[in-house]
Amino acid sequence: MARAHHAESAAQAHPEGLSSQQVTAAVTSFTMLADPTRVRMLWALRDRELDVASLAALADCRPTVASQHLSKLRLAGLVEATRDGRRMLYRLRGSHVRALLGEALFHADHQVSGTPTHD
Repeated sequence: MARAHHAESAAQAHPEGLSSQQVTAAVTSFTMLADPTRVRMLWALRDRELDVASLAALADCRPTVASQHLSKLRLAGLVEATRDGRRMLYRLRGSHVRALLGEALFHADHQVSGTPTHD
């Protein structure tokens, strides 16, 4: 019920027409979710901050690869970082990113399991 209410509120908050900037930003976000390593990294960041080495281990990639993905995610506005001594700690950039990731994975669960979707 709460999720349906949130979707209705979000739909009401946006006008019927979308600006080209909104479409471009949405496409950029979806593009960032179109990579398994980035999805794993975003999932790992859903409730905590992590450094590059930890994210690389969780996403099963080299730290240099994780760093390249994090750079793209930062440019897309999906993650942000703070310095902790010599290392950078990454986190999701706001609740909208967490919700977008969650909805994408709920949808994937339905696709994989064959469970009917919610109306």
